[in-house]
Amino acid sequence: MLSIRDLKVKFYTEEGEVTVISDVNLDLFKGETVALIGESGSGKSILGHTIIRLLPKNANVSGHIIYKGIDLLKIDSSLLRNIRGREIAWIPQMVGSSLNPTVKIGVQIGEVLIDHYNYRNQRAWSSAIDLLKLFEVEPAEEVAKGYPHQLSGGMKQRVLIASAIAARPNLLIADEPTKGLDTIKKTLIVNIFKKIKDLKPDLSILLITHDLKFARELADRVIVMYCGKVIEINDKNSFFELPLHPYSKLLLKSLPSKGLYPIPGKPANVANPPSGCRFHPRCPYASDICEKSSPPLIKLDLNRCVACWLYKR
Repeated sequence: MLSIRDLKVKFYTEEGEVTVISDVNLDLFKGETVALIGESGSGKSILGHTIIRLLPKNANVSGHIIYKGIDLLKIDSSLLRNIRGREIAWIPQMVGSSLNPTVKIGVQIGEVLIDHYNYRNQRAWSSAIDLLKLFEVEPAEEVAKGYPHQLSGGMKQRVLIASAIAARPNLLIADEPTKGLDTIKKTLIVNIFKKIKDLKPDLSILLITHDLKFARELADRVIVMYCGKVIEINDKNSFFELPLHPYSKLLLKSLPSKGLYPIPGKPANVANPPSGCRFHPRCPYASDICEKSSPPLIKLDLNRCVACWLYKR
């Protein structure tokens, strides 16, 4: 479905060049849900923006992002517009600013159907109401006639999800879909994603999240990023039972259910990363080689990869 190879993203700033994503290689297969996890500043959201080419002008991207044989980094803007929304949908993180405050909710949801499938206005409006009902945004008819400022944060999130899946895309990328929501609303979002998969089992989903409980509920596989690099790829059950990378192990120990043990030290600064393994200043297993040399992503078996010198010794 989606293959990323040798991806590197740099930003040109007044202070100089900053590499925010380094040598990322990963695959997303048809019908699977992958959780991309990591602390703030790990590069996970930038990776999502890179896939759909929504980066600022000061970004420089190299490598390949292959979707159905097409390199998304090489196509022109007109072909990209045809793919974005219809083939690949995006649920942004900033709920409050992602909806147009001057356009009715029903119109915003229906726009993608008009743009990509030439729906007439009335048919698009009816489809928007059906989606609102599906995601329990009630009363759907009244909500469709209203504006974003009249909705709660949780309802806005569901409207964004409805807009994203209106065109029945093949790949859905969701950036922190539970951020800022309370436990009840998070549970509702989990159920909505399960409902989406029931409607289209072959849909591929990339969940960008720091919410490990959310990832455990929905993911088939987990990809861990730290300071701009992928450091672990694992199936969901193996990750939560026997994580591979020292960072992953400490991340799971920081969960309330595990005793809330904080990860020592501060997250690495992507603008000035440590030498060698970027986690080595915080790692309880670090040795001389960790400081001197960056470990490659080692394939342990069909489903598990890890970037750690512990697995090369």
